[in-house]
Amino acid sequence: MNQNTSSTGRRIDGAAILDDLHACLTRYVILPSAEAVDAVVLWIAASHAQTAWAHAPRLVIRAPEKRCGKSRLLDVVEGTCHNPLITVNASPAAVYRAIGTDHPPTLLVDEADTIFGGKNAEANEDLRGLLNAGHQRNRPAIRWDNNTHSLEKIPTFAMAALAGIGAMPDTIEDRAVVVRMRRRAPGETVAPYRHRRDSPALRRLAERLTEWLGAHLADLEAAEPSMPVEDRAADTWEPLVAVGDLAGSSWPQRARLAVTTLTAESDDAGNVSNRVRLLTDIRTAFTVLGEPPAAATNELLTVLNGDQEAPWSDSGPSGLTGKRLGDLLRDFGITSTTLRFPVGQAKGYTRDAFTDAWNRYCSASPADQRETASTGVSVPSVPTSFPQVIPGTDSLPGTHQSVPANQSVPALSSQNELGTHGTDTPRPRVTGSRA
Repeated sequence: MNQNTSSTGRRIDGAAILDDLHACLTRYVILPSAEAVDAVVLWIAASHAQTAWAHAPRLVIRAPEKRCGKSRLLDVVEGTCHNPLITVNASPAAVYRAIGTDHPPTLLVDEADTIFGGKNAEANEDLRGLLNAGHQRNRPAIRWDNNTHSLEKIPTFAMAALAGIGAMPDTIEDRAVVVRMRRRAPGETVAPYRHRRDSPALRRLAERLTEWLGAHLADLEAAEPSMPVEDRAADTWEPLVAVGDLAGSSWPQRARLAVTTLTAESDDAGNVSNRVRLLTDIRTAFTVLGEPPAAATNELLTVLNGDQEAPWSDSGPSGLTGKRLGDLLRDFGITSTTLRFPVGQAKGYTRDAFTDAWNRYCSASPADQRETASTGVSVPSVPTSFPQVIPGTDSLPGTHQSVPANQSVPALSSQNELGTHGTDTPRPRVTGSRA
């Protein structure tokens, strides 16, 4: 149903208001896709119902270069969202105080790349923490008040939009609707925006949104829309889908299409932490190396540091080291061990040690996707590699772990299968998929 009732009993067409906001956006800004336009429309509308939400989605407007329309889009967002508070470089204390009111503003941060990028990043950790905590209701900041000698709880919950060049911190983008702007192509035109001339019309549109959504806060608070995504992505997008469902007409379908399209873009763009990126790259390294049940640490490092498009070669003067690799993997419960290779012992990792983490944190490998597409059955991800060995003896320096003579240790045979201890005779090859 696309007709809604205001607090005065007047019938309001919510879908028509969203359509008008859509027309306003596309008048002044060219966004990268129709789904991106719908996402921004729904985010702006959701800002007018902040008191109904359990989560406050962030809007990240990022561009690869200057003159891609991000600041102009933020102008339109400022003109149409709920109680905007725009800043370029505010102190965390000022933002805390502004949010910690009965009616928090919609925080708008322009030039966010200057706040969270480069040498300024560490100095603005408090602001990043505020933005992360404020994504969920009832996550206050706690401060000690010397005047009253008591703890003070400062609310952090508020919707926020950030615009800048390049990616925002991954902890922010993980809580955000991310719109990737691009420069206008030849032939693409927009109307010039003048604040004094055009902002009154935008505020009238904002007032219509407030009247419509303000009359349905209880309905929106109780809403549990079906979501095409799960976990934090569902938390972030739920307010937008709830607004789409309330509006009716084509907006419920458009809202869900925006969810799937923009979340898929984030996944394709590698919007993952460095640790998850490392898991994925190690799976690729096993594929590059062949199909052994284990690989030496130095061989994995050679592949990881040799990828010029990966971040690992920049991890230090010598690239990613064995110690740093171990530190990054330890939180996943993955540790190296001393393994016996045909020419001696070396530190390394068994492939089975990664299987659980790959299944939990990484998307399916290309081979698995092909298998699923051809058979309709999902199979466990099995990375592959050939057994690289480190020349040496059983007493390689730096292994830090001796292997008793009477203890059986996995050995790698020249036939790429686990061999029995003390012989190069391979075990029978097992056909089919391996977990």
